Amino acid sequence: METHVRTRLGGDFHRFWLAQTTSAVGSQVGDLAVPLLAVVILHATAAEAGLVGVARWLPFLLLALPLGVLVDRRRRRPVLVAADIARAALIVVLVTVAVAGSLTLPVLLGLIFVIGTLTVAFEVAYQSFLPTVAARDDLERANGRLQATASAAQVGGPGLGGWLVQTLTAPWALLSQAVTYAVSAVALLGIRSSESDPLPQRRGALAELREGLGFVRHDRYLVSLVGFSAIYNLFAQWITVLLLVHAVRELGLTAGHLGLVFSLGAVGAVVGAAAAPASVRRFGVGPVLIACAGAESLVLGVIPFVDAAWSTPVIVAALVGVFAVNGAGTSLSSVVALTLRQLRTPDHLLGRVNATVRWISYGVVAIGGGLGGLAGETLGTRAGIAVGCVGVALTVVWVAASPLRTVRTTASLALG
Repeated sequence: METHVRTRLGGDFHRFWLAQTTSAVGSQVGDLAVPLLAVVILHATAAEAGLVGVARWLPFLLLALPLGVLVDRRRRRPVLVAADIARAALIVVLVTVAVAGSLTLPVLLGLIFVIGTLTVAFEVAYQSFLPTVAARDDLERANGRLQATASAAQVGGPGLGGWLVQTLTAPWALLSQAVTYAVSAVALLGIRSSESDPLPQRRGALAELREGLGFVRHDRYLVSLVGFSAIYNLFAQWITVLLLVHAVRELGLTAGHLGLVFSLGAVGAVVGAAAAPASVRRFGVGPVLIACAGAESLVLGVIPFVDAAWSTPVIVAALVGVFAVNGAGTSLSSVVALTLRQLRTPDHLLGRVNATVRWISYGVVAIGGGLGGLAGETLGTRAGIAVGCVGVALTVVWVAASPLRTVRTTASLALG
């Protein structure tokens, strides 16, 4: 597929940036409000809280690959707009059911699964659409800006979500997520750059799907990046599912406290995203990715040692520190990884390659949520978190042993 790209980050990129930012804020509110809704209103157990995480991420495992084929067969902006509008509508349905007192766990899981399916379509199309509004030479800068505002959303989103849940209760807090998706859709509709129609496909969907899988499988750098994300995401979700239950029931934190933890902790993510281009120029891709893997993984090992006997301010401060370091590592590595993926992939394969990466690296999140919930039920939340911390440390070993360790610049891996 051919696209008309701009040689600088102009107005269309900024509209795209606005859409991404508002959508990210809404997602951050929802990612805090939905699990709290299950724990506080439906009185979910650790295993049931794990199921909420499974429903959120299972669509990536089941549907990312076919949706990648769909995205490559169509213009990407209409997919983005339709996903935003549909997600906003479904969240309104969820709020209505919850306020009416009719919400049950199966209904919640079903709605979250459908919303998650639309999110898969949005995520695959979103990363594939960026080269339409940013020239390839500007991708690292564009990804840095997008990641910086995603990190800023991590700063404001959970705090806003925690405050809204505390003030309005979880169902009403979710309405703000619907509003942000609507704003995102309007911003996307304002983009003036046109996409060329995709080239006609004479092969079946299965053949196209295999082409995307094969492209990733035969590129050792993409395999290394996918493994990095998959190992980290599996165990990070394991820890996150248990942390929400542990924080409320064992550490005595409220929704407001959790919002404060994730908001202040995400300041590190803003710093990490902003520092990505300069860090790569100074130290090289390989050393930066190894350092990021260490920062984002090993610091999570502090969580099991946070004690309920500590005062609430000390508990909050300790968790803020953990997530500040973790956020800096994850956001910086995300900028580098996404830029490498876009530079190494032909445009006509971007949808399928992004879908393949999402299928693996986000699909395992559903598995991690389920396993984490089971570990919490069997071992208790603190011990379950500790086991997850051991697993997430494998991320460092993977990156240090991969061919990424010798890469100096992102441009050196770009396709000719």
